[in-house]
Amino acid sequence: MAFKINISNKDGKTYKIEIESDSLVGKKIGETIKGEEIDTKLVGYELEITGTSDSAGFPGLIDIDTPQLTKKLVKKGDVGIRKIPMKGFRKRKTVRGNQISEKTSQINTIVKKDGTKKLEDIFKAEPAEGEQTKPEVEAPKQESKPEEKPAEQPKEASKKEPKETPKPEEKPTEQPNTDVKENKEDTK
Repeated sequence: MAFKINISNKDGKTYKIEIESDSLVGKKIGETIKGEEIDTKLVGYELEITGTSDSAGFPGLIDIDTPQLTKKLVKKGDVGIRKIPMKGFRKRKTVRGNQISEKTSQINTIVKKDGTKKLEDIFKAEPAEGEQTKPEVEAPKQESKPEEKPAEQPKEASKKEPKETPKPEEKPTEQPNTDVKENKEDTK
């Protein structure tokens, strides 16, 4: 099973790592874990689990002591409630418990104790899959010339004259000849 772990630093930057390990199963929100449990590069780090969510997006709550989905009556400020229509309004929401299980897909952590290397150096060294690495030698920057504005045209020329629509030509309507002249010679 793969966990997506977000590691937030004290300066506000977040680093993402994906691991496949069963060592985090059974841990709870609020517990402190060692960085070596996540990755061998995080030697000396201590991380606190601040939140979780499962593959369906249900968040984990610290006050529910189970790894299962449950329904909880929540109010403004709790998970999933941003606006309330009236004072005292509460709503029942589906949430997951505070234990990490096989159903958990994302784990949010913050750094409690720094390790030997900085997080920037650890995560900068290896590019993520699909990302292209930047070239080490950058090309010299070319000085850009200010763009010249095109000369303004006089206002009269810029006005569009309305085009005259050609009138359909009137064709003389041919009326069928209703008068039939009989050839008198044929009848005689």
